[in-house]
Amino acid sequence: MKQLRADLILLLLLCCITFTGTAQRNGSDLKVYEAPKGALLNTDFTVKVRQKGEKEWRYLPSHLIKVDEVRNAKHQVEDASMAYFDFKGTVEVSVTHNRGAINTARIRPLSYGIKPVVAGNTMTFVLDQPRNLSLEINDDIFHNLLLFANPMLENIPAKNDPNVIYFGTGIHEFKGGNFKIPSNKTVYIAGDAILRGQLLIDSVENVKVIGRGMVEHTVKMGIHISRSKNILVEGVFTTQCATGGSDQVTIRNVKSVSYYGWGDGLNVFASNNVLFDGVFCRNSDDCTTVYATRKGFEGGCKNITMQNSTLWADVAHPIFIGIHGNADKSDIIEDVYYRNIDILDQKEMQLDYQGCMAINAGDNNLIRNIHFEDIRVEDFRQGQLLNLRIFFNEKYCKAPGRGIENIFFKNISYNGSGGELSMISGYDKDRKIKNIFFENLRINGKLISDSMPEKPKWYKTGDMARIFIGEHVENVVFK
Repeated sequence: MKQLRADLILLLLLCCITFTGTAQRNGSDLKVYEAPKGALLNTDFTVKVRQKGEKEWRYLPSHLIKVDEVRNAKHQVEDASMAYFDFKGTVEVSVTHNRGAINTARIRPLSYGIKPVVAGNTMTFVLDQPRNLSLEINDDIFHNLLLFANPMLENIPAKNDPNVIYFGTGIHEFKGGNFKIPSNKTVYIAGDAILRGQLLIDSVENVKVIGRGMVEHTVKMGIHISRSKNILVEGVFTTQCATGGSDQVTIRNVKSVSYYGWGDGLNVFASNNVLFDGVFCRNSDDCTTVYATRKGFEGGCKNITMQNSTLWADVAHPIFIGIHGNADKSDIIEDVYYRNIDILDQKEMQLDYQGCMAINAGDNNLIRNIHFEDIRVEDFRQGQLLNLRIFFNEKYCKAPGRGIENIFFKNISYNGSGGELSMISGYDKDRKIKNIFFENLRINGKLISDSMPEKPKWYKTGDMARIFIGEHVENVVFK
């Protein structure tokens, strides 16, 4: 009897150890966050997630975000949804559309190849790596769900560390509308924290802003970096995040969504050594820009990189370079790289401001050594695939640009029918565009090259891609 009792006790201990180990393993592989009291939520979707193979679902709050639809040249604010979680391994996601049946379901970027299973008003799918996604029901892109499946957050700082500013559970409002971060500080925004005010990183160095929380969509220019050095912003949700007059800035896995007029996403002004990695932008103006002298910041830009990211311009450009500078001194913008980018949309009726990839030289700027590689452009609503121009836009410039040269497009694909005529056009004999190289440009699957067999000898190759190659342009090569 004593032996039997001992065996039973040992068996119970083993069961407890096994159960505890499983709970810890699952807990460490999936992290969800409650919405704090007073958060702005949207009931259009019910979102659940679980580790693959588990029975129990975990619910995600669906946050209200606002996006901009232009109708008949007028702006209309629409309510969309946003949810997020952290994981590693493999998870199953369930999304129920509370506004009615699902006739069609699409998960973008399309390049990820995620195909949901639909039953009634619910879609399910599997993720085996972090993704920033748009879930669109019945072709509705203005009441969609943005789902941010983040990697697990490592090395969460301690609350009591004197070098840490810790925003924990709840809504935090700042007197005066902003919070200025001192040098040598780490700001942590917990996943269940919401800031109702701007984070200002001004004239400081060695600052980190990390976490999974958000600057609420009601705050314009949610994060502003100016005249600072060695800055990291990672993992948070915000409206805009601009970098001006700064050096050594990294912005990683940041989600930028705006709905108000001139709501740019990730601006760069007169800064060097800036890296954007894994960002998601849906903006009511340009998603990402590189400008020289502007808004009190002086000088050119060098070594700017955006990679592994997704861009969606409800107005204006997904990528825009070069319109602003110092017309009296002539700035240089150089060594700019865009790699592994999905462009989901562009909607711009004004011909002056079209171009998914746009380089418009103004203010005597010289723009050179710009690289676009592995760029996938989905069917956008209205605009141009690319726009390279030297021009004098009197609304924004005091002079035309000085030149555009050494521009490389490699592995660019566009699939769709919304594109208007793209443009490459210089200004005069002293302000030219030269040395433009395309390698593996594909339009709706067709490879565009100087040697393509269907091109008549008297055609420009640009004609085959609906790219107007105009005056004062030298050495455009398609291979």
